[in-house]
Amino acid sequence: MFKRRIIAVLYLKDGWMVRSEEFSFHHYIGDPCAHVERMVQWDVDELVVLDIGAQESRFDHHRIDYRLQPVTTLLELVKRIGVECHIPLTFGGRVRSLHDIEDRILNGADKVTLNTALMELPALVSEAARTFGSQAIVASIDYKIVDRAPRVFVGRAKIDTACDAVSWARRAEDAGAGEILLNAIDRDGMAEGYDIETIGRIADAVAIPVIACGGAGNNEHFLDVLTQTAASAVAAGNFFHFKENAYPRLKTYLRERLEDIR
Repeated sequence: MFKRRIIAVLYLKDGWMVRSEEFSFHHYIGDPCAHVERMVQWDVDELVVLDIGAQESRFDHHRIDYRLQPVTTLLELVKRIGVECHIPLTFGGRVRSLHDIEDRILNGADKVTLNTALMELPALVSEAARTFGSQAIVASIDYKIVDRAPRVFVGRAKIDTACDAVSWARRAEDAGAGEILLNAIDRDGMAEGYDIETIGRIADAVAIPVIACGGAGNNEHFLDVLTQTAASAVAAGNFFHFKENAYPRLKTYLRERLEDIR
């Protein structure tokens, strides 16, 4: 039986982990390596780490406790997380070339997400899929509901592509992406539930796995996605960082109700 996954997401900004709300408000909440250690202890199915800092932003991850040597570049942090992370790791952010993808994979990432590149560098998606295999390339699609339709935004949700999310997902699949990370901007950090309608439409429109993200507030929200859509996985960020034993409790809850949970 095909097993569906529950995925934890970490958002990074200037090397620190942040809590995100609607892609606009970011609250620093600590060292990402410590959170990775907790995810490993919880034996999460997969971990997604997204660097949401500006392309030109300064990378700063100096440790004040000196237990670990400070890291000064993104790749140093990728490598450190890769050492800590004994579970499948997807890394995204600041990817503009095949070399960027290779660096992340060589330093510990199993998969790399591409977001703005789907608009600015569409050939990169196909080239990356040919070079590393489609299974290593994840199309990250961020969208808002505009005039009752899911519209794709890129550039950290600042650039309106004027393109429908369903068409964008098909475009990503045609380019060679092996998976889609679908993130609802309007629901990010709101804890009001997932956008079941859009998730369902996109999961039905493509043949590759779809990861639903944005809106988790309780266990029932995950169950809604898994029972009402064909999504292959459900992801969340804040939900797993502010609730005691959130991940193992969620897994127990879902396994008691569904047979296809990893």
